Amino acid sequence: GNDNRLRGNGAAPVQLQALDRKAVFTHPDQTVTRMFFSELEGNYDLTNDIQLSGNAYFRQNRIKTFNGDDSDFEACDENDPNSLMCDEDGANVISIDNQEVRADQVLANNDDPGATNNTSATQMRSRGGTLQATFNQDLFKHENNLVVGVSYDNANVHFASDTELARLTDDRGTVGSGIFVDESKVRLHTNTSTVGVFMTDSFSITDKLTATIGGRYNYSHINMEDQYINDPEKNLNGSHTYERLNPSAGLTYQALDNLNVYGSYSESSRIPTPMELSCADPEAPCRLPNAFVADPPLQQVVAKTWETGVRGDLNRFIPHDGDLKWNLGFFHTINHDDIIFNRGGDSVSEGFFSNVGQTRRYGIEAGTTANLPQLFSAIDDWHFSTNYTYLNARFQDRFDIQHPTAVDANGDPIRAIVGNGDRIPGIPEHIFKASIGVDLWKKLSLGINGTYSGNKVFRGDEANLTPKLSGYWLFNATAEYKVTENFTLFGKLDNIFDTNYNSFGVFGVANEVLPGFDDGRFVSPGAPRAGWIGLRLSM
Repeated sequence: GNDNRLRGNGAAPVQLQALDRKAVFTHPDQTVTRMFFSELEGNYDLTNDIQLSGNAYFRQNRIKTFNGDDSDFEACDENDPNSLMCDEDGANVISIDNQEVRADQVLANNDDPGATNNTSATQMRSRGGTLQATFNQDLFKHENNLVVGVSYDNANVHFASDTELARLTDDRGTVGSGIFVDESKVRLHTNTSTVGVFMTDSFSITDKLTATIGGRYNYSHINMEDQYINDPEKNLNGSHTYERLNPSAGLTYQALDNLNVYGSYSESSRIPTPMELSCADPEAPCRLPNAFVADPPLQQVVAKTWETGVRGDLNRFIPHDGDLKWNLGFFHTINHDDIIFNRGGDSVSEGFFSNVGQTRRYGIEAGTTANLPQLFSAIDDWHFSTNYTYLNARFQDRFDIQHPTAVDANGDPIRAIVGNGDRIPGIPEHIFKASIGVDLWKKLSLGINGTYSGNKVFRGDEANLTPKLSGYWLFNATAEYKVTENFTLFGKLDNIFDTNYNSFGVFGVANEVLPGFDDGRFVSPGAPRAGWIGLRLSM
């Protein structure tokens, strides 16, 4: 389980961060998460060759957010002391009490910058389980391993969100008015259930060549119940059913005692989430993360993947029963009917989820691990690992999207074309990880690890029109001391060199709150240097 409270986790304009990395754009930003998880596993040998196994689980998640943000609402007429509040379309703001809202109920002066307090509460309970049978029985005098099983997963989610009209303080905090916007109120209950039937069989064609085939059939149903309908034509009620058989097949060949060659093809699928389904109407864009407005259908995403590679070891060159393993693989995945958030509407945070055709992800993975006992003396055992991933993720079909920063002469956003070959936002092309550790006297363990994450395209820039988010290196250290077999002291230090980096990039409008801040890029700063100490008790 967990019980976490995060503060100041919102993105900030790049111009503000250049002045002070500790600065926040608007506040407060608070996220509270609580999670409980329990699982029961078991297995039973029916015979020497047949085994039954299964598991059952229960998970409960609770998430609450409170975000003080700038506002899309303002006085309809700055020169009228009795002016009403309007949205960006010029429509009067209606409260949940079905009343028009006057500007003086929210703002001290009509020309003051407005704000909103956006709150949400999510409560999810999920449960499910798997039951499978394993048959380790020869087939035609060849080794064969057959697994068949069924699974069931069910999740109930209650989601609530509200937008309170507020005003900004001098330090960009918010002061609420107690007036909540009717159009932004959401009360949504969803139930998602999935039944799966699966099979996989591994057959030894020869002592060195093994073939594996498998498949999984999923039947999923999503039921959505809108518990607060303020516009009958834009309610969130819906019922969606998805089903698919996903096949897989592969070959593994033991070319040498220490060299293994493999290749495989597999298909997988994911159904649209309730959030995606409740925000998928181009004619009624919603404001993420909480203002859902409509429930049109989306296609499920189907991924078709080819993989091939080699694995091996060089253990014979390592003394003292150590080992050195390596791997090199290539993968190629095409996602069909991939889903993205397509920005649209009057606000940069408004848009809708849509299927955009095919996306492609291909690349290589290479890694090594080494365990070297008694490398320098009888008391030290060393451990090394490296891993490199090259991931080329790009769109394959053309579609149009709102330009992340440019507007026309009237100040309205213009459209941009996403072309075949444009990079998918938020995914680094290069990832490198390395670690080194040592065990001393079988009691004390020390380690250091480093990670490089390459540059990324800002979310919302599917057409690749703006500068990328820079890549970065991070280094961390760990230490453990085993007091007894069941009692361990530990410590860790993250971001040893206190590197300044940004983990996420998105677009927004800052100049309404901070005049002159016209760069539309917002970034989320990465965590600074931080350390922990603790103890671990095992029974």
